[in-house]
Amino acid sequence: MSVDAGKVKELRAKTGAGFMDCKNALTEAEGDMEKAVDLLRQKGIDVAMSREGKATEEGIIASYVHAGNQIGVLVDLRCETDFVARTDEFREFGRDLAMQVAAMHPRWVLPEDVPREVLDHEREVLRQQALEEGKPEHIVEKMVEGRLQKFYENMCLLQQPFIRDDGVTIEDKLNELIAQCGERVVISRFVRYQVGGDEQ
Repeated sequence: MSVDAGKVKELRAKTGAGFMDCKNALTEAEGDMEKAVDLLRQKGIDVAMSREGKATEEGIIASYVHAGNQIGVLVDLRCETDFVARTDEFREFGRDLAMQVAAMHPRWVLPEDVPREVLDHEREVLRQQALEEGKPEHIVEKMVEGRLQKFYENMCLLQQPFIRDDGVTIEDKLNELIAQCGERVVISRFVRYQVGGDEQ
């Protein structure tokens, strides 16, 4: 089927993917915009997996200072080549990440980064909550695992809904960037400073 150029432009604006990638995704999705977005995300995941293990020794330190100068954030965003690190899309993503950290206050990048003792404590608190709600013992563990997902969404940067579009997560946005640049991109670390608070 032929794809309307206006739809291709709309999909590019929404995802940041290349023209041909958008055209092909829309063709495969038979013009369905949401399905095309999903296809592009899947491609991003595929690209990310194919780049796994590649060295990410280039990148930028992105920064953001919130209005009023009370909160400041630094994000270490890595990629494979200096060429990608200099692109507007890469730098814009870094700034978006810094704003995300300022606004949403994550503690870790990935769920795997949460220390075991923190996870054990959180699991026990959630278990006690479920028991106090009178839930039967046999469904308590399922409830705990479900509520842990919410904990990850709140505390882990990649799991958080994107502040500019809560229909996608930071991980979705990262995969879009990977699909667009064709390189492995890694959020290595971040630090958030707040006046009167501890560095996090």
